[in-house]
Amino acid sequence: MTDLQTVISDLTAEGDDVDRLVAGLDASGWKTPTPAPGWTIAHQIAHLTTIFRMAAMSAAEPKEFEVMLARLSDDFSANVRAAMEPYLAGPPQELLGRWRAERAAASKALAAVPPDRVVPWLVRPLPPAILACAGIMELFGHGQDIADALGVRLERTDRIMHLAGFAVLVRDFGYLARDLTPPEVEFRYELTTPSGDRWEVGPADGENRITGPAEDFCLLVTRRRHRADLALTADGAVADHWLDIAQAYRGPAGPGREAGQFAHQGR
Repeated sequence: MTDLQTVISDLTAEGDDVDRLVAGLDASGWKTPTPAPGWTIAHQIAHLTTIFRMAAMSAAEPKEFEVMLARLSDDFSANVRAAMEPYLAGPPQELLGRWRAERAAASKALAAVPPDRVVPWLVRPLPPAILACAGIMELFGHGQDIADALGVRLERTDRIMHLAGFAVLVRDFGYLARDLTPPEVEFRYELTTPSGDRWEVGPADGENRITGPAEDFCLLVTRRRHRADLALTADGAVADHWLDIAQAYRGPAGPGREAGQFAHQGR
């Protein structure tokens, strides 16, 4: 089980890293297009603000969260657009302030939940530590979009291992997003962390095995890089297929990124 206070601390640090990417932008900088079609940097921060607002509500006001959830339509993309609109209506500095406030509120609310309790969420109730790991996943993916838009090479830390663990936990999301039946076979994951440590999960004798750098694994499961541009290896046909469809979030997979799209930025 992930330690709640540790993951909250790492969630805060990851949020601070994204904050530093945008804090000094002028009005035109906030309008910079990102690799997500139709999304500017402002859209990325507005979406993250929405996610953290919902996390704070889930932890501190679960009944209100359930009411909000019941009002959502079946149109995933429309729900995302509607949630972002209030944050995009004002000037960038107002959005920046609201983003910071919602991040702080979410961290405080999640940290106050007893570790043995769950909180409501979009798919199913989650322990607060796991929801915080999902927050790190959101920060990683949307932060990468912002960094790509600005031409910045991010220096990752072992904090991303919370995302790696979350991706293993929700391995089947890629299948479900495509109306495929998840396989019963377990995977073995052998990843090298940013600090150089070895991270191993799954049966040691597993025939379906995924190996490579943890950063590449996280880029894959957030669909921020094409597998052809990553140093990941799959042993076994089932694991190899999973590398084509992996995603650590529910909802439509989206087009992802094209092979070679970021070749000019190097590794």
